[in-house]
Amino acid sequence: MKLVRFGPDGAEKPGLLDADGTIRDLSGVVEDIGGAVLSDAGLAELAALDPETLPAVAPGVRLGPPVAGVGKMICIGLNYADHAAEAGMAVPPEPVIFMKATSAICGPNDATQKPHGAEKLDWEVELAFVIGTRAKYVSEDKALEHVAGYMVCNDVSERAFQAERAGQWTKGKSHDTFAPLGPWLVTRDAVPDPQNLRLWLRVNDEICQNGSTATMVYGVAHLVSYLSQFMTLLPGDVITTGTPPGVGMGMKPPRYLSPGDVVELGVEGLGEQRQVVVSA
Repeated sequence: MKLVRFGPDGAEKPGLLDADGTIRDLSGVVEDIGGAVLSDAGLAELAALDPETLPAVAPGVRLGPPVAGVGKMICIGLNYADHAAEAGMAVPPEPVIFMKATSAICGPNDATQKPHGAEKLDWEVELAFVIGTRAKYVSEDKALEHVAGYMVCNDVSERAFQAERAGQWTKGKSHDTFAPLGPWLVTRDAVPDPQNLRLWLRVNDEICQNGSTATMVYGVAHLVSYLSQFMTLLPGDVITTGTPPGVGMGMKPPRYLSPGDVVELGVEGLGEQRQVVVSA
C-alpha cells in the first residue's frame, strides 16, 4: 500500500494510491497519516478499504511529506563504505547518529532553498523508514516489526555549515527544505527486502549517484535495534539510513548546487522526487 499526503503546505490531507496511480482521499476515514494509523492494526484497516469507494483527487495536486507529526528525524552517517571513502573517513565501528530538525521536512517536489551564506550545498539520496509502533530495547530479529513503511529522502546538506562551522553536523542538515520526503510511504508488507533496493540521483540530467541498499554497512533491522538502545522510537519517527557514493563533495573537483539546478532522485519501488534549487 502507498500512502500519501496531498494539498497546500501545512494543510495536507491523507490519501492512498489506487492500483491505477490515482490518489484517493482518506480524510473521511482518518485524520492524518501518523500516530496510531501507522500501527499494524491501523494500516490493516486502511488496506481493507476498497479504494474505489473513496473520492478521487484531481491530477497535479501538490504532494506533501507522507507522514504527519514527525517527532524525531534521526539520520545515520557514513553508512556506505564507498561513501565513507569518498568523504575521506573510516567506516565507523558503530552507526554514526545525528539529528535533522523536523522543520526541514517538506514535500518531495518542493523547491530546495539555498541558505544565506551557503557555499557548499550538496545532495544525498537515501532510504528512509518510519516507525509504526513504540520501540525500546528491541532485538534485531524483532526490529522490522516496528517499521510502518519506507520512503525516499534527499538528505540535503550544506557542507561548509556541517564541517567548517564547529560543533555537530546538525547545523548543516537542518535548513528549511533540507528533508524532502516521499512521494509515498510504502508499507512494510510491500517492501520484502529493504536491503536490496536501487538508489539513484541526477543533477541537471546527469547521473551522480547509482547505488544499492545492499551495500549498507548497517541495515534497517540493525539500526532499529541499535537506536532503541539509546532512545525510545515512537510512531511517526523518521530514520534515514545514509547515502551511497556520488555526492558533490566527493567529486574531483567538488561540485555543489546553485539556484536553477534540478535534482531528481528515487529508490526502487518507492517513487521519485524532483527539486529545483532556489535562493532562500
